[in-house]
Amino acid sequence: MSSSIKAKYMWAPLLLAGLSFNIGLGELNSADAKKKKDDKEEVQKSASQKSDPFASTYKAYPSTPTAVTNVTIFDGEGQKIDNGTIFMRDGFITEVSSGAASIPEGTLVIDGKGKFVTPGIIDVHSHLGVYASPSVDAHSDGNEITSPTTPDVYAEHGVWPQDPGFSRALANGGITSMQILPGSANLVGGRSVTLKNVAARTVQQMKFPGAPYGMKMACGENPKRVYGNRNQKPQTRMGSLAVNRQTWIRAQEYKDKRDSGEKFTRDLGMETLAGVLDGEILVHNHCYRADEMVQILDMAKEFGYKVTAFHHAVESYKISDYLKEAGACSAVWADWWGFKIEAYDAIPENAALIHNGGACAIIHSDDDNQIQRLNQEASKALADGQRMGLDITEAQAMSWITYNAAKALGIEDKVGSLKSGKMADVVLWNGNPFSVYSRPEKVWIDGALMFDSFDPARRPVSDFELGQPGEGDVK
Repeated sequence: MSSSIKAKYMWAPLLLAGLSFNIGLGELNSADAKKKKDDKEEVQKSASQKSDPFASTYKAYPSTPTAVTNVTIFDGEGQKIDNGTIFMRDGFITEVSSGAASIPEGTLVIDGKGKFVTPGIIDVHSHLGVYASPSVDAHSDGNEITSPTTPDVYAEHGVWPQDPGFSRALANGGITSMQILPGSANLVGGRSVTLKNVAARTVQQMKFPGAPYGMKMACGENPKRVYGNRNQKPQTRMGSLAVNRQTWIRAQEYKDKRDSGEKFTRDLGMETLAGVLDGEILVHNHCYRADEMVQILDMAKEFGYKVTAFHHAVESYKISDYLKEAGACSAVWADWWGFKIEAYDAIPENAALIHNGGACAIIHSDDDNQIQRLNQEASKALADGQRMGLDITEAQAMSWITYNAAKALGIEDKVGSLKSGKMADVVLWNGNPFSVYSRPEKVWIDGALMFDSFDPARRPVSDFELGQPGEGDVK
């Protein structure tokens, strides 16, 4: 029996008073603990608010209630609906149905006979805006090649909203959302940003509302070439992992101090890394070789973060089981290969084998031209898989450029598939989107008709392309 309990039994007359005293202490301790908890939450809240001072000011364009009827629908999650109808109202999808449906009064009805509807196409790896057209040094804002780790930079601060690539991606590729990433010269390149593909004056007006930040990382040849040529670390893959791990150690120390509730000195880079450790910022890791991707997964386990997606990932077909277990997507090209040593073991069946292994496959662009034809890239990857005998349907492959892409960006609850309640980001194709002869006929973003191939007024053009007086049609 403890001395405190003995004391209570020895001094029975004082027991009641003692209980009251203990209860009072408990209340004081509870109040003190609550105050500390509130103070800690206030510090964390303050840090969180300060870490996103460039909040989205996106507002959807005006929309008209619209129904597309008698159309073939790929819903983005693997289903095909023949002779379907899709309704859009107030910026959202309100119904997706099979067969004839009653049309509410006041709805604009579009006959989709012989045509196809898909979710808006999403590119998880784009550098539009940070490597804008025309491709000149003045527009080269994607790589802050001043340190192997630059988690303090934000891609959105280099985005030029007037990049002509945005309107081309919309009109030619049906791109409604995209992730803009820093380049891959650095081990840690900084924060990415997810944008809605709308004409806007500022990047804040393009920022996808509620989308989490991403963080770009890179492994392999790029960082060791860039910094090795400067005779500094990392010069090897060994050096790359060493720099990464030491950076994460510092990030853990920063997070621990922040979470202690005590005042701390803000550090922009550490805020980003701590956000990753909190699970609020998603890691997008440029990586080619299978063995290296597994090492990165091991490092993620060591420091308690998750790799959301490996990008380029030409050897993912070798490790689909590892990727499935880790819940990591692979964003890949259909058939780019051989342009450097770590890309030599690429195969065109990569995406299909990732999918067949139960992992998350995505087709991405990394290119201002290829973003205009991700549907064709997905078609090539599907055909290669089918030729080797894999049973993958067009409806399933559509998820590679819609739902899976949305999942990797943390926005699958809002876009990526055609379901009631989701944002009405929709593409009407003039034929099967897996045909090289098909193009977007109409594109809606949040139910607003942003592109119409039959209406010159609905063909957005960058201000930069309008030219100056005396050039072209400008008066």
